[in-house]
Amino acid sequence: MRRKDDTLRDTLLKIAQSMVDTEGIEAVNIRSIAKEAGIASGTVYNYFSNKDEILLALTEGYWNQALLEMRNEITAESFCGQLQEIFYFLQERIDKSAGKLMNSLGNVEAAGQAHMASAQAVLEETLIQCMEQDAHVRKDVWNETFTKEQFARFLVMNMTMLLRARTYDLSFLLIIIERMIY
Repeated sequence: MRRKDDTLRDTLLKIAQSMVDTEGIEAVNIRSIAKEAGIASGTVYNYFSNKDEILLALTEGYWNQALLEMRNEITAESFCGQLQEIFYFLQERIDKSAGKLMNSLGNVEAAGQAHMASAQAVLEETLIQCMEQDAHVRKDVWNETFTKEQFARFLVMNMTMLLRARTYDLSFLLIIIERMIY
């Protein structure tokens, strides 16, 4: 068996991303990716079992890049302001191509959730850093049973729920946060 080439894997993903961007998710298939790469279809199967795995890799890569970009978009001084910026950044990304990619993962939803756990961990860490930068957040609010980590996880879960429900009003969540940590 041939050794896998990471650069070929990246090339295959770039070709698939280009197909998604120009022709839509439906255009992505093993045969057309192989043809565009100038390789046999079987070679693509050395890297991906099926189209769903390709779409999963595209989704994971998209979110990893988006979370890196998000850090540059956070400009508010207060934690609540930063949380709003993060939420609307995520909403914008989901409304663009990320939502289509995520919705295409029906056949690999469990695997997708496992892969997205790392993205959620990055988001939680970002929220903790934002809380720590806001001098107005009470220091005495944190203890062994109410930690920054648990609070960040709670916020990510609630933001995820609002984004999935396409409910883009954060006002109630922000009131809760203000009453809890300021």
